[in-house]
Amino acid sequence: MSFMIHSKKAKSFPVALSILLVMILIIGTGHLAAQKTIKEKIKEKKAAAQTQKTESKLGNVLSSKFNDDTLNKIKIMSQPEARQSSKKYSSEKILVKFKPGLSTQATHNILEAYQAESYRLIPKINVYVVRVQEEISVEDSLAALKRNPDVLYAEPDYKLHLLAEPNDELFKYQYALYNKGGTLQIPGSPTGKQRADIKATGAWDYVRGNPEVLVAVLDTGVDYTHPDLASKVISTGRDFVNQDDDAFDDHWHGTHVAGIIGAATNNNEGIAGVAWNCQILPGKIISAEGEGDYSWLIEALVWAADYTSGQARVRVINMSVGGDEPAEALEEALGYAYNKGIILVAASGNDGLPGVLYPAAYDNYCLAVGASDYNDQIADFSNSGPEVDVAAPGVWVLSTIPMAMTEPGYLPYAYGSGTSMSAPHVAGFAALIKSHKPWLTPAEIMKIIKYTPDDIHEAGIDEYAGYGRINTERALTPFRILK
Repeated sequence: MSFMIHSKKAKSFPVALSILLVMILIIGTGHLAAQKTIKEKIKEKKAAAQTQKTESKLGNVLSSKFNDDTLNKIKIMSQPEARQSSKKYSSEKILVKFKPGLSTQATHNILEAYQAESYRLIPKINVYVVRVQEEISVEDSLAALKRNPDVLYAEPDYKLHLLAEPNDELFKYQYALYNKGGTLQIPGSPTGKQRADIKATGAWDYVRGNPEVLVAVLDTGVDYTHPDLASKVISTGRDFVNQDDDAFDDHWHGTHVAGIIGAATNNNEGIAGVAWNCQILPGKIISAEGEGDYSWLIEALVWAADYTSGQARVRVINMSVGGDEPAEALEEALGYAYNKGIILVAASGNDGLPGVLYPAAYDNYCLAVGASDYNDQIADFSNSGPEVDVAAPGVWVLSTIPMAMTEPGYLPYAYGSGTSMSAPHVAGFAALIKSHKPWLTPAEIMKIIKYTPDDIHEAGIDEYAGYGRINTERALTPFRILK
């Protein structure tokens, strides 16, 4: 999650401060031993969760009450400065789609003729994830399949990377929701600009969300045992990395994103989520090492789009991930979810360069979100480009982290910076609008989000903040869609 930006103006937030390099809780001096300990803690926590009630209080988890030393008990989660792998795509898998009219048996015969080791079909978009034999390169397989007249397209399986006034006791540390200005209670104690925030407290006067509106978090998974999330996560989700039905977070990133969207709110403890009453559906598409494949995201998009639980359905999908390359199969999966009435929100990227990452760059389907700070300045790490739609706070954002990764003496919360933290503010915002006006289409909700921000960078739309920093209060007052 390396985020910076080539700004037209000097920014107030230095690159060295905003780009945090390594996740302190995971990567330390004892790499292997630490990883083993974390995995053991996660296993123990998951076992204990089977017998715990979801309404367990933070008071039962923490050894002391919040006090003036609270800030020193909150971790800073760092973002990787560089990509964790130099590989642009998988060396084992490719994505293949055949032309319409070809029978299933015919497609299987073709794949077997090209000596595919194994293959599986992603339903609804009819794309095969094909594992090539060890002795045959991905490049050779692609070249051969592209020459076949029955193949509509064949492409690599590209890599994804991570991009990280209620009565809740830590609300005063959440400047992104309500910025009083003056000296802020965040690391470094910087001076903030009054109301350089998403105006959440005003929006909550109108709507606090609907439990039938689900927000799918396609990320590293979610710690569904966290006291601030246990009552908000509708199921254990789906793990596309390990191909099972347990999307438990073994990294930290997805839990942080989920807390921003929908932490339990107005419950006298922890933090506040943007969408108070909406629920979270976790989908794990990124491994513990912070990397994933496009095919996992593609499968997760189709799964989330089709997910139902009683009257509850996925209405918003958050993707705080990004890849460098376009892919036809990814665009098809986004289109499938969008056409089922789902608002798609994605992080623009943290390279500090022109060029919005994928899936955010698919402008027809996704809201691309850049990062702003506590002074309404564009963060130095935030990618720029014409696809950027809006900005949201993404610097020193407080949220939840997995209980099993919380060190002794620390609270199960942490500060994170990146467009990964900006996107879930917008996803929670979209969920509030859908809760308030359920008949609106994704296109209409995207218009509301884009046309109601506060202009913070240059007059009008620009490639850094898009239409501006989101304003939830303005968007949730009475409005009319102009077509």
